[in-house]
Amino acid sequence: MNDPFASRVGGVLSADIAVPEHEREVRFYSGVLGTGEHPLWREDLLNSLGMPIIGLGARNPEYADLPLQWMPHIQVADVAASAESALNLGGSELMHGKDDDGKSQWAVLVDPNGAAFGVIPVVSADAIPQTEGIASRDAAARVGCISWLDLTVPDASATRDFYRQVVGWSVQDVEMEDAGERYADYNMFGSDERPAAGICHARGANLDLPPVWMIYLPVGDLAESLRRVREGGGEVIKATPETHGKHAYAVVQDPVGAYLALVPG
Repeated sequence: MNDPFASRVGGVLSADIAVPEHEREVRFYSGVLGTGEHPLWREDLLNSLGMPIIGLGARNPEYADLPLQWMPHIQVADVAASAESALNLGGSELMHGKDDDGKSQWAVLVDPNGAAFGVIPVVSADAIPQTEGIASRDAAARVGCISWLDLTVPDASATRDFYRQVVGWSVQDVEMEDAGERYADYNMFGSDERPAAGICHARGANLDLPPVWMIYLPVGDLAESLRRVREGGGEVIKATPETHGKHAYAVVQDPVGAYLALVPG
């Protein structure tokens, strides 16, 4: 996901969640995402380029049926067609927004594994700031985005096919090995042939991860962010070390039970 703001089928621009104990959640995320010189957290939840990254809303009656999951907003060619395809493939629809003429503007869907996600029309290129090359050069830009997105499920092959039809992603196999057995996880590509997300089998290094879309958020000081996770009432579910004792990434659970991953910015 080299460019976080791309106008393309399959592109992921942002994610949101509606939570109980909203004030506590705001304190939690402002602490955890506020480390380093260029923190992701802003009071208005905007990144440094002025594009929305995460939306942390209060759980009111309108959103009472939404699961406690971070839900990515994925661009699709036709929202109505994507929603219909999801239903035909064993998914479900939680919400569906339409304009006065009945044209679909967005929908919140759930795949057969229970993972929730939103679909939106492809965003006009005119509405997206010029970011060519910024994400690879500028630390602030890297911190100000969802750096990756993946989903871990028991049957990644069936889930791959679900999203290929619902979203319009293309697929590249990623060779894996577990207990001497070789298998494939999947990189999902947008219409510009750039990586957008991963779909993984719940085995090997991904064993025991929940079947929800995991957003990866960069933080300036991962060790300090993990300390703040625990201090704020969350839990570190898994931390993968790299060389010199530092963590490459960590899966955490916030105080109300929502999962996300943190990576160094």
